[in-house]
Formats: sequence, structure tokens, C-alpha cells
Amino acid sequence: MNPPATAPCTIRPAAEADVELLLAFVRELADYEKLAHEVATDAAGLRAAMFGPRPCAEAVFAEVDGEPAGFAVFFQNFSTFRGRPGLYLEDLFVRPDYRRRGIARAILAHLAREANRRGCARFEWTVLDWNNDAQRFYREMGATILDDWRVCRLTGDALARFGS
Repeated sequence: MNPPATAPCTIRPAAEADVELLLAFVRELADYEKLAHEVATDAAGLRAAMFGPRPCAEAVFAEVDGEPAGFAVFFQNFSTFRGRPGLYLEDLFVRPDYRRRGIARAILAHLAREANRRGCARFEWTVLDWNNDAQRFYREMGATILDDWRVCRLTGDALARFGS
């Protein structure tokens, strides 16, 4: 299905009833990033993490004519230098049939407004080094891509060993 080029979208927060849709978007994003082999969550894991007693992330969906077109997962972090919270965008994905219609921009603008509403000092995310289109898009909207920072990660056995 190809929506009209000027298709407006609505942004809505994810609800617990959306867990299967959220999982579908996570898998689509992982396929796009050639990281499907790294997806280890399931609907129960997402439900517990995002809608359990202590939610650690939130999500929004972009819809065009009631159809899910894109999603974002984000969470609040903290800047010690600013002494204020920040908003961190973990995932942003727009389904291929809906790209180049302003949906990613609408999701990002929605989250920027949310960051402002929450008194955040920063709105941050990462971008894969090979995703030149996304990097160009982010620069055009005024984002700075930091070349002097590298993501560090402990997972799996390394995390278990270091944390024991």
C-alpha cells in the first residue's frame, strides 16, 4: 500500500495492548539494520519493560489513516553537566511504504516537544555509521553528529563476568 505523498500522520503513545505491534516494529527495524539475529525479546519482555510496575521506556506510533506507519522508543536519561533530564531516542523506524512523507520528522518533532515539556536539556540518539541518508536528514534538521564520542557496551557473558 502506498499512501499519498502528502499523507498526514497522527502520533499516539503506545498502550499495553500494542505490545505485539511494537514487537513487529522492533523486528522490522532489526531486519532493516541487518541485526535480526540480535533480537532476543518477545512480547512478554516488552510488556514487562514498558508497561510493568517500573516502566523503563516509552513508545509512540505514527499512523496514516489509522494504519501504523512508524514508531519510536525512547526513555529519559540525565545530564550531570546540565543537572537536568534528557530524552534518549532508542529506536526510530518508518515502514518503507511510508518513507519520504515527513513521518520521521513528525515523530522527532513530537519527541522534541515532549523533551521541552519535560524540561529536558537534551534530546539525543545514535545513528549507524553506514546510514548516510539518516545522517544527512538529522543534520538538515539541525542535529549535531558527535564524532568524538563512541558507544561502549557490555552484554551477555562479558556483562555477567564484569558484574559478578
